[in-house]
Amino acid sequence: MKFQGVLFFPVTPFAADGSLDEERLAQHIDSGVTAGAGGVFVACGTGEFHALTPDEIERATRVAVETTAGRVPVLAAAGGPTPVARDHASRVARAGADGILLLPPYLVTAPQQGLVRYVEEVTSASELPVIFYQRGTARLTEETAAEIAALPGVVGLKDGLGDIERMHRIVRAVRAVPGTEDFQFFNGLPTAEMTAPAYQGIGVSLYSSAVFAFAPEIALAFHRALATDDRPLLDTLLDEFYGPLVRLRDEVPGYAVALVKTGVALRGLDVGGVRAPLVDPTPEHIARLSALVEHGLEVVGA
Repeated sequence: MKFQGVLFFPVTPFAADGSLDEERLAQHIDSGVTAGAGGVFVACGTGEFHALTPDEIERATRVAVETTAGRVPVLAAAGGPTPVARDHASRVARAGADGILLLPPYLVTAPQQGLVRYVEEVTSASELPVIFYQRGTARLTEETAAEIAALPGVVGLKDGLGDIERMHRIVRAVRAVPGTEDFQFFNGLPTAEMTAPAYQGIGVSLYSSAVFAFAPEIALAFHRALATDDRPLLDTLLDEFYGPLVRLRDEVPGYAVALVKTGVALRGLDVGGVRAPLVDPTPEHIARLSALVEHGLEVVGA
């Protein structure tokens, strides 16, 4: 399971009564795949994994699998308490996913061998390939990362910490392990385009793009500029679109998800609001986001 291009993390639409809106989810995913997504990661961070029931994760995964129809790989999230994460893994396998994005264990700060054990126990719940998401309390040493990378079924590591030096050590340690030539690394920071050039410098070229969910034209233009080292366009997008977007995102906790949902609605698909404990953007913030998207589209000529 090799990835290329921009990775799509769809939002999870909710109907007026608060239930999972499968029809709009299918529309959202189909639009992203048609636009050129390199993979679909459904019911993950941007998809409000933290607020979904196991049944909703399974249903969302099934919608994604049916909608993509084999055009790109589909992965879904598992995580939290070990028995719950194992249940997630079994459910998304049953729904037909191609792989799992394994989020950290719930709240506890574990020793390094405990994190290895967590990955072992969850991966044993299905035969699907697993990408482990390093973030929150799951902070790996390079030795632990190499041990996890060597586990059967583990095919990638996504970084949500943003510690470039730590990640560089991890990349080098994993690459020193025989048989990890195809192991993949991902930049999983919010608004990952802001750090994509730095991660590229340590050998991590894949990244998740929240912007792709609501402005694929901008996300794809940035990705092409990064691949071709088009510095003028990169600098313009970073200074005039991504930088201001990050400043807006950082004004309210949870906006890394809420703004994306609002962006999808601004582009014409009503996906509902966010579930508690997140909050929807204020009218002022919606107006600022709308102006940013409009300007970003102008910059890339869309």
